[in-house]
Amino acid sequence: MRKVKQVIVIRRKFPDGKGGEKGMRRGKEIAQGSHASSAFLSRRLREDGKLDLSEMSEETQIWLENGFTKVCLKIDTEEEIMDLYKKASDNGLEAHYIVDSGLTEFAGEKTITALSIGPNYSDKIDEITSELKLY
Repeated sequence: MRKVKQVIVIRRKFPDGKGGEKGMRRGKEIAQGSHASSAFLSRRLREDGKLDLSEMSEETQIWLENGFTKVCLKIDTEEEIMDLYKKASDNGLEAHYIVDSGLTEFAGEKTITALSIGPNYSDKIDEITSELKLY
């Protein structure tokens, strides 16, 4: 059986408002990664009002039934996240980026913080993420 996984990509660099850069707090990173991981399910719930395993892709069914394999990668900028999001979408992969509301960080500015790709076959995801580093 082909391996299936989901990749979570965490953005690491944000403007600090003083011409420099800063990162997110560890807890914020975990929360944003969690939002990214569950985005494909919450989108289905919002659109369909239900979750039906039989209506999900073969890859998603395998992932949900066999262990929820996730890999966390890091990326630096919003531009890199959006480029990766476009590349994933253009390659037929389910991808969701997370926009934080800015209530606890980012000086009230809505900010792109994380991205999920998949669940899908590992080899298909690796085609576009293999150059990223593990987080």
